[in-house]
Formats: sequence, C-alpha cells, structure tokens
Amino acid sequence: MAKKKKDEHRQHDAETSAPVTAGNEAEAGPPPKMKRKEYEHQMRILHGELVAMQEWLKESGAKICVVFEGRDTAGKGGTIRRITERVSPRVFRVVALPAPTEREKSQMYMQRYVTHFPAAGEVAIFDRSWYNRAGVERVMGFCTPEETERFLQLVPAFEKAMTDSGILLLKYWLEVSPGEQTRRLQSRIHDPRKIWKLSPMDLKSYSRWYDYSRARDAMFAASDTAWAPWFVARAEDKKRARLNIISHLLSQVPYKPLPRQDIALPKRQPPGRYKEPDLPLRYIPTPF
Repeated sequence: MAKKKKDEHRQHDAETSAPVTAGNEAEAGPPPKMKRKEYEHQMRILHGELVAMQEWLKESGAKICVVFEGRDTAGKGGTIRRITERVSPRVFRVVALPAPTEREKSQMYMQRYVTHFPAAGEVAIFDRSWYNRAGVERVMGFCTPEETERFLQLVPAFEKAMTDSGILLLKYWLEVSPGEQTRRLQSRIHDPRKIWKLSPMDLKSYSRWYDYSRARDAMFAASDTAWAPWFVARAEDKKRARLNIISHLLSQVPYKPLPRQDIALPKRQPPGRYKEPDLPLRYIPTPF
C-alpha cells in the first residue's frame, strides 16, 4: 500500500511539473481553495509516508538536507511544521539560525551552516539558509555587491561537495503574488495571534518587491544546477502548497517502506501491595 501511494505521488508530480504558459494558465485560472477536510485527509496519508521514510533513513543511514527559501509570508514555517509534526525531532532537525554573532561574522561565510548538516540517518531542514547572502543580505545592504557575487560564484561548488559526500540536497523556493503577500502581512498586523510574526525587517522588505525579484533571478541563474536544482512551489493556497511540497519531497527520496513488525503489548504487572496514597495533590482547575 505504501509503495502504491508513493507511486501515485510520483505520477502526480510528473503531471503537475509540465510547463505552463502564461496563456493557458490564465485561461485555466487558479484552482479553488482546498477544503479543510480534504486537506487533512491527504495530509494524513503523506504523514504516514514521512514516517515510512524516517524508518528507512534510520535503517539506511541516508543523509538529507532540505532548504526552504522564499518571499516573506510565503509559508515556509507552516510547511516545515507540517513536515515535522508527526516524525521524530531526533531524525528531522529544523535549523533556523539567528543573525550571526560578531565571532561568526569573522568566520568563513558558510562555516556556521556546515555544523548543522545531517549525519547518517538524519534530515536537516533549513528555514532560510546560506542563501541569505543572495537574498536578504543583498537587498537590505548587509553585505557588499562583491560579497554577493563571490557567494554566487562559489555556491555551486560548495553544493557539489555536499552531494558528493552523500547528502541529498533539496532546495525549495516558495512564491506568492504581491497581492497575497499584502493580504498576509495585513493579517499579521490585525490579528493578535500573529503580530509576533511581523518584524521591522518584514516592513522594510515589503517595499522592495522588485529588488527581491532581481535577487531571486540572479540566485536561480547561478545556483540551479544538475546536482542541486531549485524547485519552485506556488504558495497562493497554503494547503495545496504544503501537500505539493511534501509529495514532491517524498518523490525525491528513494525510500522503501520497511516490513512492519507484529507488536503486542506485554501484560501489566499486578498491583501487589501497592495502594493509592492519601496525598494532598493539587489538581488543576477544569473549566473545559
């Protein structure tokens, strides 16, 4: 059954990866927003496949590195949460590095990322990555144009060394339209549950849409290689984007579901002389 589901995912990826021209895309129009019930049904199937992939990883010792980049509000964090919510954090590690310290600024640029690369049987998921230098650092002036150019020259060889060492490197770019980005940022402003997501950097970045477009285009031109290609996900509909990304990720990993063992719970020990103590336990209130 797991193999059948995996084959279905691969067939779906092949069908949806066909080139779409501006003309026929406009004629077809975007698909309707996915309903929650269908979304959760499909996510449950994909979560089962992620668990099967996890067990294969532990058995095979494979190493996977997944990079998520994209515009602000594109849905990187939500996608990563759905990938990791049903698997072991000891196998699927999320790497979201803060701004570099003064010591890290003095190091070789790639150095602080290398320490987080996966060992055997691990998946390292980067919520933003070394591509900060090609994106936010370039656009916001945190590095010089020469430093960005040097990075773009070196990154293909850097990633070739990664893949030659046995790491499967998957790079995803999540794309949203200007209108959808505006809607999501306004939602953060007006929703007290989301206001923490809004940073001063988000507001500065918002005004520089085309600077980010130019930076993205230069990044793709320099680093979309045979050994580490970029995969672009349309993220207007977060539910569809998450399902499509997880489905694609599974299709890129040559995992094979391991045979399931018959498991039976052992008998629980008898109470013997144990008695519940008469202690003044402080139970929490139960308003729900």
